[in-house]
Amino acid sequence: MSEKIFPLNREELLSVIAKYPTPFHLYDEGTIKNNLRALQEAFSWAPEFREYFAVKATPNPRILSLLAANGAGADCSSLPELLLSKAGGITGEKIMLTSNDTPADEFQQAIALGAIINLDDISHIDYLEQHAGLPKCLSFRYNPGNLIEGNDIIGKPTEAKYGLTRDQIFDAYRIAKEKGVRRFGLHTMVVSNELRTEAFVYTAKLMFNLAKELKEALDIDFEFVNLGGGIGIPYRPEEKPVDLSAVGAGIKEAFGAIMVPAGLSRTAVATESGRAITGSAGWLVATCLHEKKTYKDYIGLDACMANLMRPALYGAYHHITVVGKENALADHIYDVTGSLCENNDKFAIDRKLPKIDIGDVVVIHDTGAHGHAMGFNYNGKLRSAELLRREDGTIELIRRAETTDDYFATLRFAGASVAI
Repeated sequence: MSEKIFPLNREELLSVIAKYPTPFHLYDEGTIKNNLRALQEAFSWAPEFREYFAVKATPNPRILSLLAANGAGADCSSLPELLLSKAGGITGEKIMLTSNDTPADEFQQAIALGAIINLDDISHIDYLEQHAGLPKCLSFRYNPGNLIEGNDIIGKPTEAKYGLTRDQIFDAYRIAKEKGVRRFGLHTMVVSNELRTEAFVYTAKLMFNLAKELKEALDIDFEFVNLGGGIGIPYRPEEKPVDLSAVGAGIKEAFGAIMVPAGLSRTAVATESGRAITGSAGWLVATCLHEKKTYKDYIGLDACMANLMRPALYGAYHHITVVGKENALADHIYDVTGSLCENNDKFAIDRKLPKIDIGDVVVIHDTGAHGHAMGFNYNGKLRSAELLRREDGTIELIRRAETTDDYFATLRFAGASVAI
């Protein structure tokens, strides 16, 4: 079981809302640090452990600076994410660019920052060399095909646009070596929101064996093997969190059995977790504006799928708490919706909840990763503020809410600035 806890009591939350109106995303500093520490401790046995936080999960430089201060790097997939990482104090080889269909300016910025570049296709070697030059340390993303099942979020590897096949990856490292690259890493990313220990251990064995075979075939020593992210969190209360200690122990055993005899005992183990670090440390706070009774009972919030897309995109479950009614009987069935002109704009469908009244505040749990980050402006919806609850209990505004002036700022026509 996973207990769903919000870090503020009702009075504290109402005080925050008085200053920062709903909707907003709230993150908890202590939870973020604890989650990162747990991951680091699980891999403390490794010759070196590197966590490249997946910037796409929570792209805010204040969060990145917090993670950097606690030993994390950054995994980036665009030029703005590279610049966000730099703004958060992450530079050099603490950054990894893992993108796909990558334009030249992203490669150029990564080279300028001294980042490790992780290529998604064999054809990108020549493109990178032509437009930005080859980096000091180069990695390739492996797609294991039908050796791994995948899931609805990341897709089946055989149908994914990501990574190199087995034959291609041997050719890619040979070509890179011939071009003068001498430092190498190896990468994969094949699971997403995974809760099974055996899935991570299996991925590690797959990658360690590949590293061993590449070393034997091409005389390459790998500086790191990046096992990707994909560590899930228990979105549903009945789910159990990933046992990181068991994951670490299983991968340690595989490392000893495969990497050490292969002469790769000094190779670092890397991950690029996002959800596992910030997912459970974030909440979307919203207010009930309307109740509608037709063929079903609907609760309409001042938030919508522009604030949290996961339920509409994946059918994802997010637990919902009605503030002040945490212990009340869940004797009503609601669809909890937003105001977007799309029928899938629903945070919950047929959800059992306590009676919700107009003006009630609701907390949607586990939105700290891929929540605010996936926001958009369809229907002219404005993106919400982001707040950080510090370990001393103070609340820090780390992104203000968008305004209509922000929405009009990129438009070019007479009278584009509209005041309300």
